[in-house]
Amino acid sequence: MIAIALTALALPAPLAMPPQDRITGRPFATRSEVIARRGMAATSQPLATQAALDILKAGGSAVDAAIAANAVLGHVEPTGNGIGGDLFAIVWDPRTERLHGYNGSGRSPKGLTREALMEAIGDPDATSIPKYGPLPVSVPGAVDGWCALHERFGVLPLEEVLAPAIASARGGAPITELIAHYWNLSAGRLKKWPGFSEVFLPGGRAPRKGEVFANPALAKTLEAIAEGGRAGFYEGRVARELAAYMKENGGFLTYEDLATHRGEWVQPVSVNYRGHDVWELPPNGQGIAALQMLQILEGYDIASMGFGSADYLHVFTEAKKLAFADRARFYADPSFAPAPVEELISEEYAAKRRAMIGERAMQKDPPGTPDQLNPALEEGDTIYLCTADSNGMMVSLIQSNYRGMGSGMTPPTLGFCLQDRGELFDLTPGRPNSYAPGKRPFHTIIPAFVTKDGAPFMTFGVMGGATQPQGHVQILVNMIDFGMNVQEAGDAPRIVHTGSSQPTGERMTDGGLVHLESGIAREVVQELERRGHRVLRRPGIFGGYQGIKVDLEEGVYFGASESRKDGQAAGY
Repeated sequence: MIAIALTALALPAPLAMPPQDRITGRPFATRSEVIARRGMAATSQPLATQAALDILKAGGSAVDAAIAANAVLGHVEPTGNGIGGDLFAIVWDPRTERLHGYNGSGRSPKGLTREALMEAIGDPDATSIPKYGPLPVSVPGAVDGWCALHERFGVLPLEEVLAPAIASARGGAPITELIAHYWNLSAGRLKKWPGFSEVFLPGGRAPRKGEVFANPALAKTLEAIAEGGRAGFYEGRVARELAAYMKENGGFLTYEDLATHRGEWVQPVSVNYRGHDVWELPPNGQGIAALQMLQILEGYDIASMGFGSADYLHVFTEAKKLAFADRARFYADPSFAPAPVEELISEEYAAKRRAMIGERAMQKDPPGTPDQLNPALEEGDTIYLCTADSNGMMVSLIQSNYRGMGSGMTPPTLGFCLQDRGELFDLTPGRPNSYAPGKRPFHTIIPAFVTKDGAPFMTFGVMGGATQPQGHVQILVNMIDFGMNVQEAGDAPRIVHTGSSQPTGERMTDGGLVHLESGIAREVVQELERRGHRVLRRPGIFGGYQGIKVDLEEGVYFGASESRKDGQAAGY
């Protein structure tokens, strides 16, 4: 009965129609791939893409272009990112022919003990950290990430790299359609927090589509970063004003927390999926969930099942449940609780997990147990962008404040909202992701990269909380198993499963929900329900995607940005 009721919420038929009258390619593709030789950028907002291209044309590296685009996005798309949030990146360095990963996630305040946190929450029985306000705020790691990436791979001065964002924030930029929609949704939730309305609700409301939004306070903060680099944000005026604002408004983040923050270079990890090496960053992020899913799916003949078939969607969903059970059990700050990464992504472990998948949908998602592992051992908004330059450097970068615009805590003199990533700690003591001072929370944002035969193949990512590893897998299956190009792979109808067990302590007991886009056939929905899945059709949960694929033989890049966001891929 529940399944029937949920399915009845299907989108109206006109919304299910694919793009019309394309002569070439798949019928659901919104456009052709963008193809260029010298450089490429793909972001979720056209003005950011153009800023990245300008930096590339001025002789900047792909890293310079990525930082420039990210900085512009902090002004024109504050609904998904900003310098109050965290950053992760993977860079292909053509000089050394190696991948480099950066974990730019911030830590909880060092002086905030669990006991003090519980007292501040005001409920001794609380099982979660509040979504908004001062308590979920952790150290913003994005600017540290910019500076670390720029120090190693930048070519142009930081002042030149940040100039487009500074000009945009000071002079103003028009707000695009989807961003205006999310901005308006955030306004009701966040306007009560100090400084938010002053910065982000000019005239008492969110900017509407086409209206020009300026943020002179953000421009001033970006100028401090351009002049002082990392110290321009984590020390001096900006850090003092940020710390004073938090103290005045019930927060615990201090000047010392900011001044001592450092992200870290990490080694990406990979699995081979049908001849392609897929690379993700290890925990505290959720990237290896995509690798676990791919290892399970490689044991099936996915191509013969067919895109959008019940057989494929069933095994995909069950693989996701199993990977996310391990995500809930093991993924955390490795400085406090190292996960058994090599074992979790191994072929042997995947075979044991695959054997648990049957004809019926699992209602519980058991995590791996010690005898299965080698004894040696769901909401958020984000921006993802990728860039590539004429020397062959390629960047995969993702950045977020977590819940849309973040915590609502907005120092008005600084012009940005602080993230609420600390919400993702588990308040139950004794677990890998349990709250502790100076600890990095479990993280959802994940960049991805693919190599083939030791050479770069593709940089890509998908935005949207727990959608991300599911989206990574679908993009790759679409390309590798179903033969889609880099644009079609993102435009294709998606599936997202919600309701899995979580690193914050919740456990799945009812099988969760299978969300399907309108391009999936009705008879497939009926077959999934017969197998025990609860199916729901609804828009807005399926994330957004950018990707750049390289053809080394021809010396060209293929860029894509899908229609679920306001983005653009462009090259020259």
